[in-house]
Amino acid sequence: MNRVSRANSGVNLPALRSHNAALVLDLLRLAGRDGISRPELAERTGLTPQAVSKITARLREDGLVAEAGRLASTGGKPRTVLRLVRGARSAVGLHLDRDELTAVLTDLTGEQLAMRTVPFDFGASAGTVLDAAAGEVRNLLAEAGSAPVAGRSDATPPQAEPTAVPETAPGPLLGVGIACPGPLDHRSGTLGRVTGLPRWDGYPLRDALAARLGLPAVLDKDTNAAALGLALRSAADGRAPDHRDSFAYLHLGTGLGAGLVLGGGLYRGSRTGAGEFGHQVIQLDGPPCECGDRGCVEALCLAAVARGDIPEAARVLGTAAANLVGLLDIDRVLLGGRTAVADGEAFVRGVGAVLAERAAREGLGPAPARTVPVGVAPDGERAVAYGAAQLVLAPMFGHGDQTDRGDQAGHGAQADRGDQTDRGDRTEDAPHSAAVVET
Repeated sequence: MNRVSRANSGVNLPALRSHNAALVLDLLRLAGRDGISRPELAERTGLTPQAVSKITARLREDGLVAEAGRLASTGGKPRTVLRLVRGARSAVGLHLDRDELTAVLTDLTGEQLAMRTVPFDFGASAGTVLDAAAGEVRNLLAEAGSAPVAGRSDATPPQAEPTAVPETAPGPLLGVGIACPGPLDHRSGTLGRVTGLPRWDGYPLRDALAARLGLPAVLDKDTNAAALGLALRSAADGRAPDHRDSFAYLHLGTGLGAGLVLGGGLYRGSRTGAGEFGHQVIQLDGPPCECGDRGCVEALCLAAVARGDIPEAARVLGTAAANLVGLLDIDRVLLGGRTAVADGEAFVRGVGAVLAERAAREGLGPAPARTVPVGVAPDGERAVAYGAAQLVLAPMFGHGDQTDRGDQAGHGAQADRGDQTDRGDRTEDAPHSAAVVET
């Protein structure tokens, strides 16, 4: 028996039918509005034409796929083009920051249908936080013309920044992705000792909000959500994600953290603690940090911002970013969060200068060619909210959470939709992950 490892391939085994459907859906997602034919799907996935026909028939029955015309004939029967029905399903992304809440409703591709931003206090009681979050989800769906969410009514909400209501009502809601400051355990949906807010330690936020809304929910750190969304963003511009892409998303807002994409996959670590970037000590006798340590990059960076010394804040952030680049040899650095975006040009320039200095010291050829590029993340300060929606959407397309299925049952919208099983330390976010085919 020969065993062949084959990238971009499906697996012709009944037990992996949902995996194969996810491969097909992801190619339809990447094809955009132009669509893709069944023969092309078979060629790209490695599945047989018969298998592709069965999968696409089921997807059409579910309303996820539709015909989009025919290609011009080149001598044989014209090929029918299929496309993803973007509005067939929807998802909510919820960014719970320390002082602000952003809720976004998206279609299957992550395109925004509606958004709200309101003042918020993550330091309030659990009941108050849940009421505010659930209330804003209901308000968002009401604006978008979606079906109401079950649950008790809330007090009059604060004034929000609404977006235009879409012309057509969004499709059935898959669930709510929740992104908030860490540390937390995304598998159990439980918060840790959030910096400055230690009383959240051990609180089952995912389950509590899911019960309040009557909807499936997924929870992850704000930085992880943003990094996931950025890794999948290429669908919007027609470029397939690079399987080998490695980058750091550095989020500077009311705190500082990182989301890491290594080799095309979101890296959380075996204990889900990766990305606590803001609490690396870079000054042993530095000022105290709310985490209990001294000289943390978060404390130094935010202190410089409070003084209005943005160049110093950028230098501090660049020093920590250079440590990360030296440790992981990543390809690029993306900056996000309200504080970084507000002075994006200054932060890009300051962080980039530190990385360029490091490259010059290392030698091994011209420094410009080896300097890791720095830029402001697409979607800026809203990257977390969009990424939170992808926590729900991504598993439909074979990306996203790889935690144990038992942790997801009854909670995550990704259950039974082609999500991948636990491999311990990495989420594969590049499309069409390698499959092992036995013949």
